[in-house]
Amino acid sequence: MEVTSPLFWISFHVVIAAFLLVDLRHYKKTEMSFRDSVKWVIIWISIGLAFSFFVYDSYGIGEFIKYITAYVTEYSLSMDNIFVFLAIFTYFSVPYKARPFVLFLGIIFAAIFRASFILVGVALLERYQWMTYVFGVILLYSGYKMAKGGAESVDPSKNKVVQWARRILPITHEYEGDRFLLRNGGKLIFTPLMLVLLAIETTDIMFAFDSVPAVLAITREFFTAYTSNIMAVLGLRSLYFVLEHGVRRLKNLGKGLAIYLIYLGIAFLLTAFGIDVPSWISLLLISAILFWSFLTAEGRS
Repeated sequence: MEVTSPLFWISFHVVIAAFLLVDLRHYKKTEMSFRDSVKWVIIWISIGLAFSFFVYDSYGIGEFIKYITAYVTEYSLSMDNIFVFLAIFTYFSVPYKARPFVLFLGIIFAAIFRASFILVGVALLERYQWMTYVFGVILLYSGYKMAKGGAESVDPSKNKVVQWARRILPITHEYEGDRFLLRNGGKLIFTPLMLVLLAIETTDIMFAFDSVPAVLAITREFFTAYTSNIMAVLGLRSLYFVLEHGVRRLKNLGKGLAIYLIYLGIAFLLTAFGIDVPSWISLLLISAILFWSFLTAEGRS
């Protein structure tokens, strides 16, 4: 099947939708233990890495390495998203059983946002050479911002969209399971879960400004950039519950990712001068950063 054919993209998204529904069904049935969450993280990572062989068969070794690098990069950056999601859930006191469905919707919208950003990004880079400098500077600034605090600096109470929704929408003070809407006296009113979803989605848009330039610094091929992003966010919910159990243990991950984003920014800018940094260097660097973060994790003997 041609990877650019409509049939392939329809099949790809049907399979992804099936995976997400299986994931949602599992999480709604049971409260996840740390061990169960780790098991599902391993499953989703295995699926994401297994897809790399399809990339290899379709595009060859070069794009295969870029896919692996992009996947690991996006999955690593997703950890910073997770810490923000935890801050949002804590701020809004979201019931534990309502969190899987909110994350499910968050993953769907994240996929839509990133697909749109990647399409626009690839088109801009093909049409305007100077956009290379723009994306390079965005990555440098993102690295600086992450080094200064990153996810820790996100305050849900200052989210402009949430503040606007509080003023405009009729919202109850109580949660009703995982429902976003209720009927009260013939009128539809929103539960606080709508504010939570708005906070998560606006935050994910903000993170897309980091992750999309990062993946485009690794590959300009839409297929590789898009599928690596989708495969990375596929396991986001399992990753959330793993990190919720061991939150902040990877104390040096943010610092390592800051260095990596700055490196990608420099690599992006070098392409404007005809200098392409080999993909295997990016893969080695992100792998070394993850290895270092786990070695220096809190709680290790």
